[in-house]
Amino acid sequence: QGTRDHPPAQAALRERLLSAVVSCFKRHGAAAIDTPVLELRETLMGKYGEDTKLIYELQDQGGELLALRYDLTVPFARYLAMNKVTNMKRYHIAKVYRRDNPATTRGRYREFYQCDFDIAGQFDPMIPDAECLKIVHEILSDLQLGDFVIKVNDRRILNGVFAVCGVPESKFIPACSTVDKLDKVPWEEVRSEMVGEKGLSPEAADRIGEYVQLHGGLDLIERLLQDPKLSQNKLAKEGLGDMKLLFEYLTLFGITGKISFDLSLARGLDYYTGVIFEAVLLQQEKEHGEEPASVGSVAGGGRYDGLVGMFDPKGRKVPCVGVSIGIERIFSILEQRLEASGEKLRTTETQVLVATPQKHLLAARLKLISELWDAGIKAEMLYKKDPKLLKQLQYCEDRGIPLAAIVGEQELADRVVKLRDVATREEVRM
Repeated sequence: QGTRDHPPAQAALRERLLSAVVSCFKRHGAAAIDTPVLELRETLMGKYGEDTKLIYELQDQGGELLALRYDLTVPFARYLAMNKVTNMKRYHIAKVYRRDNPATTRGRYREFYQCDFDIAGQFDPMIPDAECLKIVHEILSDLQLGDFVIKVNDRRILNGVFAVCGVPESKFIPACSTVDKLDKVPWEEVRSEMVGEKGLSPEAADRIGEYVQLHGGLDLIERLLQDPKLSQNKLAKEGLGDMKLLFEYLTLFGITGKISFDLSLARGLDYYTGVIFEAVLLQQEKEHGEEPASVGSVAGGGRYDGLVGMFDPKGRKVPCVGVSIGIERIFSILEQRLEASGEKLRTTETQVLVATPQKHLLAARLKLISELWDAGIKAEMLYKKDPKLLKQLQYCEDRGIPLAAIVGEQELADRVVKLRDVATREEVRM
């Protein structure tokens, strides 16, 4: 349950999708790494907030308690700490595992790919963060998925909001994971969970509601910097200052049209310490004037400056910021689109089929195809001694092979090959 096989057409679409993502990561100067699918259980525990229960734990194997990796960020932090790496720009594309209730129609699985890009190292504020947002913008524009918005917030601003609204510090993380549900459920439900399950006072919840329903751009940042309560909070002030800087850089990149500073964005994971962001696809507008509805998150990430220090025996910190592209959800959307359009996706890259029109010419085909392979040309032939020419040409049409190289008795005598364009049926002798 929650896993899937990928037949050739899906595998071909996946490859096309992943290569677009990888070329963007490489364009930004990232190197690839790989880590084991297994991690020590203690490496993963306590890093994912409420989602820790979704970690696949394995039985004790010879004294080691192991688990399957839940994401690619925690293994990356462990890798940096173990190898004492303090500066790195990397990408990693690999499968991760979650013991989730699968919703396969929405692209939620128990085994799925993640595509991560991260920048680790001590740099000036918000420059790497801005590049991560630029990458999300590039990938989503490149894949032509339709309209999208990238929501941005900062954990320090959220924690500042909780503090000035009278939430005790011990309840910041639980309050955060509740606020994170605002994109799926109305404020009333979020409020009742805060009061009922998370034990906040109704007054605190109402005060939080005044802030977390705000979204905008630079104007909102300026307004909150003037807010009498928030401006007194050191954390919130820092976060808002950085957010203003981030928006200046995003303006220079020319992408603020798709960016929304959104105070309801919390992201459920424990390890974020600063800027957080999430890209959401928008459905095309329903009725005139109605706001476009969201299809769901297709990328997310943020800054996690404390994670590497958790794995370092001396607690040495390596600041990091990164983004994960939700490749499964994007894949589901593209797959549905392909089905709807009825377009057939080629599953192989064969350039030419070596064909013969008469009997007893297998030797000629084998010699020619061998020459083509040795020259690096992608070629196929039918595995029959004497196939009919019509059958061979039909095979080209079915598979989308553009050319047929035909060698008959006449061609052999003239030492030429007849090259046929399958679509136009034009032929040339070479």
